[in-house]
Amino acid sequence: MAALKYAGLDDTDSEDELPPGWEERTTKDGWVYYANHDEMKTQWEHPKTGKKRRCAGDLPYGWEQETDDKGQVFYVDHINKRTTYFDPRQAFTVEDVQQKPKRYDGNTPALEILQGRDLSDKVVVITGANSGIGFETAKSFALHGAHVILACRNKTRASEAVSLIMQEWHKAKVEALSLDLASLSSVKEFAEAFKAKNLPLHILVCNAAVCTQPWRLTEDGLESTFQICHLGHFYLVQCLQDVLRRSAPARVVVVSSESHRFTDLLDTCGKVDLALLSPPKKDYWSMLAYNRAKLCNILFSNELHRRLSPHGVTCNAVHPGNMMYTSIHRSWWLMTLLFNFARPFTKS
Repeated sequence: MAALKYAGLDDTDSEDELPPGWEERTTKDGWVYYANHDEMKTQWEHPKTGKKRRCAGDLPYGWEQETDDKGQVFYVDHINKRTTYFDPRQAFTVEDVQQKPKRYDGNTPALEILQGRDLSDKVVVITGANSGIGFETAKSFALHGAHVILACRNKTRASEAVSLIMQEWHKAKVEALSLDLASLSSVKEFAEAFKAKNLPLHILVCNAAVCTQPWRLTEDGLESTFQICHLGHFYLVQCLQDVLRRSAPARVVVVSSESHRFTDLLDTCGKVDLALLSPPKKDYWSMLAYNRAKLCNILFSNELHRRLSPHGVTCNAVHPGNMMYTSIHRSWWLMTLLFNFARPFTKS
């Protein structure tokens, strides 16, 4: 107690009252800090309680925040025609409680990931959103207030997915637009249809994919796994790039896979061999084609982030987890059997 008295910390009735020589201030974004005029220093913690605090809510009606020539934040009360360096919100500060980061595992649903988030001002496009990971992602975004557009090839299944989401919340803003990634003309038509809505685009999730399907060429003359998993999404992002930049801050999320580690795109001389991306039938192996497409996802995501992040558009590639509940393996009964058997032991 003697030490507290010497420091001048025991001469007030309230523990929140500042000792002599101290002043409470706020940063531009509402965090409270404390200035000691005797020692000419500042700190985040209250000198008596050691707590960190921040201002709650918006400024009162008629108030505006400004910055002087020295970088000091001050406040203008336009109603009473006065200025002050005291943040009027400081009467309603709240304690900054440090919470431990929540741990997620294979049993965590998409709804829990976004718990507490208000996305009512966001517009989200998700490819392949009528089933599996895409559907759960779309539902979580929609139930947290976002305007969600399901970009799907199968119109009937897309409409059913919209209905399921609407059944959970009748006010959900969700709709479906036709998109076939195996057709570059369809990708362009989707982009034009989206732009015609005059909406921003805050989140683009490139989720749709196929795996373990027989060799076939798309209408564009390219191997289908490569075009659906990668090239179609590449073209989609190019078509919507201007909308993403206008909507900044925005983001692109590319659903890739850890399987990208089990291949490369190099020839025997160590140079990139573009022929590996769309191989002829005699050189085709479905899993290898999938792995290469996922590697392209990673490379594309990294380069897209390098180019667009200065404009407020971030890009990340994600591995969704092993043996997740998805319809990606529907083309091969053996892979479906493997997924069903192994999922309880590998989902992560």
